[in-house]
Amino acid sequence: MTHVERNYQILEDTMISIMENRLEFGNELIDTELNLGALDFIVKPIIKAFYKYWQNNDAKTGTLIQIKTTLDCGKQIVLNGTISNDTFDLIVEQNFIKYLKGDQIYRQCSKNHENFSILKELSKEIFINRIKESIILLQIKEDVNDYHGLIRAAFKTKREAYETLIKQIDLTDQCIKIVEEDPQILKLPVGRTILIKTLRKGFDQTRKEFIDNLDIIYQ
Repeated sequence: MTHVERNYQILEDTMISIMENRLEFGNELIDTELNLGALDFIVKPIIKAFYKYWQNNDAKTGTLIQIKTTLDCGKQIVLNGTISNDTFDLIVEQNFIKYLKGDQIYRQCSKNHENFSILKELSKEIFINRIKESIILLQIKEDVNDYHGLIRAAFKTKREAYETLIKQIDLTDQCIKIVEEDPQILKLPVGRTILIKTLRKGFDQTRKEFIDNLDIIYQ
C-alpha cells in the first residue's frame, strides 16, 4: 500500500465515522427539541419519520458521495504531481455537479429560491477547500497510522490546523445562516423550525468537538 492509499483510507474512515456520529447526535436532538404540547402526539411521529428517512437515505448516501468525490479529486491531483491552477479548476468543474448532488443544500432546498445560487456558490467554495485540504493530507509520507498522526504530520502547529479547519467551519456556518434567515428555502412539508434548530445545534456541537479535538491532537 502506498502512502497515498494509506492516507486515503485513514481520511475516508474518519470522515465516515464523523458522518455517523453527526447523524446519531441529530437523532437525539430531534427528541429533545420536539416539545409541541397538545400537537406532540400528532406531529412528532411525522417529523421523526421524515428525519429517519432523510438520515438513512439522503444524508448518508449524499455524504458518502461527497467524501468519495473529494478524496478522488485530491488523489488524482496528488498522483499527477505538479498541477496548474487551470488544471485544478478543470478538475473542480468536472466533479462539482457530482459533489453538489450529494449535498443536502441541493437535495433539500428549492432551486427556484432567490438564495439558492448563494448556497450553491458556498457549496463550491467548501468543495474547493476540502480538495485542497485532502491534497495536503494525502501527500504525507511520514509513518502515520491514524488521523491524529496525519494531522500532526501535515500541520506542524495547532494554529496551522485551526486556520485550515476554521475556513470550512465559517463557510458551513454561512450556509446555515441563510437557511435560518429564510426557512422557506427548504422543501420540507412540516417541521422546518425544529429541523433548522437541530441543524444549528448539531453544527455548533460539531464545531466545538473539532476545535476541542485539536487540543487532543497537539497535547
